[in-house]
Amino acid sequence: MTALFALATSLLWGLADFGGGLLTRRMPALTVVVASQVIAVVVLGALVVATGGWSEAGPRLWYAVAAGAVGPAAMLAFYKALALGPMGVVSPLGSLGVVVPVSVGLLVGDRPGLLQFAGIGVAVAGVVLAGGPELRGAPVQRQAVLLTLVAAFGFGSVMALISEASSTLTGLFLALFVQRVTNVAVGGAALYASVKRGGRALPEAGGTRVLLGALPALAFVGLADVAANGTYALAAQSGPVTVAAVLASLYPVVTALAARGVLKERLRAVQAAGAGLALVGTVLLATG
Repeated sequence: MTALFALATSLLWGLADFGGGLLTRRMPALTVVVASQVIAVVVLGALVVATGGWSEAGPRLWYAVAAGAVGPAAMLAFYKALALGPMGVVSPLGSLGVVVPVSVGLLVGDRPGLLQFAGIGVAVAGVVLAGGPELRGAPVQRQAVLLTLVAAFGFGSVMALISEASSTLTGLFLALFVQRVTNVAVGGAALYASVKRGGRALPEAGGTRVLLGALPALAFVGLADVAANGTYALAAQSGPVTVAAVLASLYPVVTALAARGVLKERLRAVQAAGAGLALVGTVLLATG
């Protein structure tokens, strides 16, 4: 079950990243983050009410609050790093956040077998290569590398925090709701500050009409991200965190394949090799 939930997490995160990337070509990144999370808050709020999730309120929800505060900050750092580029370096570096939950898992007593340790190494290498790292070309700005590492640490921290936010399914709905409310509060404050400094909240071309037309896509991105957090929490609770974290971090492979299938982007040889290594690592982790 750990492998199944973690692979579902990779699929959902990969598709959410792909959808979010397409949307940020048409509207400000902060608007995409906030609007998609507002939709997620509405849906999760209804689930919490329907399942009686409020009865699960307790001190562990502070983990959800922390995850909700860290998530938008990590995403903004990642978008800024992508703007500084090159994307072929930034994207695979961002996946290194898996180190955080893996380290936490080892500290709390996870002891993967020999095959699983090999699978972790192979899968992480595959994820990095699947991003298509640019080993030649223009030098990478130090600020881009620093921002990417900050974002990676943030992404990994969210994975570690959300897995501790609840121990039951109804409690998980409440934890995800609290996380998204915090996301909206932090992201909304950042969007307000950006507008006050002269930034835009709506697309330059089309404005509100474009935003309303993008609501189905925004809903998909927000709900896929929420579902990914949920399946990751279930994966981390049902088996070794080290295995769950690595399998959940295969999402760059999904994003690359989605770009190949939808946008007809050609995979570079290094990306194809990375996807293959990630698959081998997955098999080792699942059977080790």
